[in-house]
Amino acid sequence: MGAPPLKAKSFQDLQDLRAQLAQQQARAARQAADHAARQLAEWQQRQLFARAVGPVRALDAAATQRVRLTPEPAPPLPRQRQRDEQAVLREAISDAFDAGTLLEVDAEHGFRQPGIGADVTVRLRRGHWAVQREIDLHGLRREEAREALGAFLREATRAGIRCVRVVHGKGRGSPGREPVLKALVQRWLAQRREVLAFVQAKPLEGGAGALLALLAAG
Repeated sequence: MGAPPLKAKSFQDLQDLRAQLAQQQARAARQAADHAARQLAEWQQRQLFARAVGPVRALDAAATQRVRLTPEPAPPLPRQRQRDEQAVLREAISDAFDAGTLLEVDAEHGFRQPGIGADVTVRLRRGHWAVQREIDLHGLRREEAREALGAFLREATRAGIRCVRVVHGKGRGSPGREPVLKALVQRWLAQRREVLAFVQAKPLEGGAGALLALLAAG
């Protein structure tokens, strides 16, 4: 509803009515100006946003549909392959193997594969090849020592290592003080294709408790 009509009863009332009317007109003008200013500010903001974003294109309904992604399953652990490798390793180096059937034996407990010259064990014993890596099998059970030695030789060959020291101990803690592990290590080394020769270490390098082995070049 609008404002009630103004009625004048005298000249003074007429002047008051004019003043009231002027106030109403001024108020209406201010409101109209405020409204126009707000619309202008909103329009300016939209223009600034449009220039900042750049051209846009409405997405169709198909594009707005969610796509369900199925995560790829994690690759299975090669447990069977690991078991197979361990089985091959156990079969490849047997405890019952007779090293004398394949090795040339010299008077100083040096061993070499067939086709390897006697000078190789001589140079190996004299330190012609520096020891680059070592494994200590002390305190390991038979199966643990066999698997540890096999893994050690594989890694050394991959790394291009030529000379290694295998510490097996002198058997002082074994029943009867017999070097059981020493004999086993000799048999195991003899069956490895990457082992060209091995000799007993010098006293300062372990003596009767260690072997120096020469590996084939990778």
